[in-house]
Amino acid sequence: MLRRIDIENGRLCNAVVHGNVVYCAGQIPVDPTADAAGQTASVLAEIDALLASAGSDKSHILQALVVLADIRDAPAMNAAWDAWVDRENPPARATIEGKLVDPRWKVEIVVTAAVKR
Repeated sequence: MLRRIDIENGRLCNAVVHGNVVYCAGQIPVDPTADAAGQTASVLAEIDALLASAGSDKSHILQALVVLADIRDAPAMNAAWDAWVDRENPPARATIEGKLVDPRWKVEIVVTAAVKR
């Protein structure tokens, strides 16, 4: 089974479900003027919605990649992450610093999750 979710202009889709795995594209903040914690909370809400549309949820995230425009925002990002993450089922996670497409973005997060059974 292969299913693409939220195709954007034929360039990409926000998620691909293949078998029992959901591969999500990098999610970005809705409000690029928010601080790092606010942007992270926004991205995590987008991930919640995307996973729900794919038949999954945050307790099924296998791996997460957090990209910060400025690694000094890690404490603010971690505060939002810690308030959101399923503490019983935390994913493997990496956090790196990288230049993002829009200079107003402070965070982009990519996740891979299992489909709920």
